[in-house]
Amino acid sequence: MSDSHDGSAGGNGFHPAGAPATQWDAELQRREMVERQLRKRGIRDERVLAAMLSVPRHEFVPAELAGEAYGDRPLPIGHGQTISQPFMVAAMAEALGLSGGERVLEIGAGSGYQAAVLSLLAREVHTVEMHEELAVASRERLRRLGYANVQVHVGDGTLGWPDEAPFEAIVVTAAAPEIPPPLTAQLAEGGRLIVPVGTPDEQRLLRAERRGNALSTQPLYHCRFVPLIGKFGWKPKSD
Repeated sequence: MSDSHDGSAGGNGFHPAGAPATQWDAELQRREMVERQLRKRGIRDERVLAAMLSVPRHEFVPAELAGEAYGDRPLPIGHGQTISQPFMVAAMAEALGLSGGERVLEIGAGSGYQAAVLSLLAREVHTVEMHEELAVASRERLRRLGYANVQVHVGDGTLGWPDEAPFEAIVVTAAAPEIPPPLTAQLAEGGRLIVPVGTPDEQRLLRAERRGNALSTQPLYHCRFVPLIGKFGWKPKSD
């Protein structure tokens, strides 16, 4: 993802909880990340900034990349996926306008990093991951790190998670050709939906809000995420 951004997903070989974050001070790195990459670029929601400062990003990347966890870029985390650039994670969270009482649906659990951030901003987070291996790893990691209000589900994220609908906020961490209709249907009245929409190579991050049967949309950023695969997304590439 460029200054833009990528979707996320997970992999194995992550830095173990409680172990030294190599030779650098992870808390200092997080503070610098928040000040230089987020606050100076216009992220103003103090709750979002506090959440980004709290979550140990180095726990959500492969161990060999732990020293790069707080850099201004996405990082590969296996299965052709990435952990999104810190600015994009913060920008998406801020655009949701969370006050703390919401039930949030995330499409694309990945390594669980964005779900961890959202869990500090909302009452409950449901995150859907299509790869069972990634979902299991994310579920274990979030539980181990103490993010108890996150539920990780396995499924086609373009279908949402109707068993727990409606949601006051929905965030999609991969690029869709259009807003998946099931997500619109599962959005509560007045709810906000954040999703990158466009071609596989370039998208606009959209903020949509539901008012009755209408969905008003606002473009936020040019971006580049990995493709959203599923019934209402892109088809997987053939071998």
